Amino acid sequence: MIRNRNAIQLLCLLCLLVHPAINANLEAQTIIGQRNDSVSHPLIRHQLGFDVRPGYIVSTHSFLQGDNAQQKKIDQSLSFHFKYAFRFSKESNLGRLFPHTYQGIGISYHTFFSPAELGNPVSVYAFQGSRIAQLSPRLSFDYEWNFGASFGWKKYDELSNPQNVLIGSKINAYINLGFLLNWQVHKYWKLAAGVDLTHFSNGNTHYPNGGLNVIGGRIGIVRTLGVDEGLGPITPGRLFIKPHVSYDLVIYGATRKRGLIGDDVSSMIPGSFGVAGINFAPMYNFNNYFRAGLSADAQYDESANLKEYRVGEYYSGDLKFHRPPFREQFSVGLSLRAELVMPVFSINVGVGRNLIYSGDDTKGFYQVLALKTYVTRHLFLHVGYQLSKFKDPNNLMLGLGYRFHDKR
Repeated sequence: MIRNRNAIQLLCLLCLLVHPAINANLEAQTIIGQRNDSVSHPLIRHQLGFDVRPGYIVSTHSFLQGDNAQQKKIDQSLSFHFKYAFRFSKESNLGRLFPHTYQGIGISYHTFFSPAELGNPVSVYAFQGSRIAQLSPRLSFDYEWNFGASFGWKKYDELSNPQNVLIGSKINAYINLGFLLNWQVHKYWKLAAGVDLTHFSNGNTHYPNGGLNVIGGRIGIVRTLGVDEGLGPITPGRLFIKPHVSYDLVIYGATRKRGLIGDDVSSMIPGSFGVAGINFAPMYNFNNYFRAGLSADAQYDESANLKEYRVGEYYSGDLKFHRPPFREQFSVGLSLRAELVMPVFSINVGVGRNLIYSGDDTKGFYQVLALKTYVTRHLFLHVGYQLSKFKDPNNLMLGLGYRFHDKR
């Protein structure tokens, strides 16, 4: 049940991110390729920010409901965030493509008021935000996502921390999505307030992997360094891409843990298993912010379909398996992909089904969440996560990608 909730939450967050892009401006297009005529303006604007984020921990397990060493509910969180961001100026090509977008790096301190069993982790993350709607000359409705790693957790230990069955590793992924009202109170100062959703988990690299989910609020202040570009509408000098088809090729790998349930006994298979895959996705670029298409996905999972090849019983202290045939650990599927496109980063979400497979573990639907970070115009880093059958954590997808025929 915990895994199911985590999977649904992550997919919903990415769908909400894609929604504004679908409604982006589809008016007359100006082909990219013209150069900036002005060299008298800085191409990057810098800003510093500070957030305070109180939250409510979603109760997904008896550990949070009071089955813990304190014998009381763990349902509150508080975090403090310091962030540096930059925006491309209106005079640059990227600024004319994405005039309201900012991105940067942040560091945060979290407390769940249970340091002995959960710890007080510190997160380091990349973030990006942009405008959804302009409400008045000084007020806008924006979104912002955070993605990174959190360090310093108190993980499950059968002797020293046996009741914490949510956190299985000292380092966990940190994923956050917020919606905020952004008020320009001064030329250099902004106030922001809103709500956000947060998820912590280890990507199925360690067990247990129940994860922690937080619903909260946030209030913050932002100081722009140098001349601010304001919140007013931006129409002169905007650039719009010409719709076209591009092609993404991604190669990835990762390791994962595996548990089995059989003979009414749940067992953890010792060690980790390798995963490798390749995706090829023709994507139609509708506008500056949104592309979508189909992806052909092939994956090899060393842990797939081990159940039928065990040696001995599930309650054995030393589980062993014969290696399944290659065809039972290899699958090929097709997925529908949608992608929110921004400078530096793109967020990709997909739902697919395996068409070539053998065995129960590779049968059925799979879901993908991925963050692409551009190293060059065409080359990008790929950090993704795959779910199985809309509910089961599957594996990380850490790799490199290359985009062909990109006319942005």
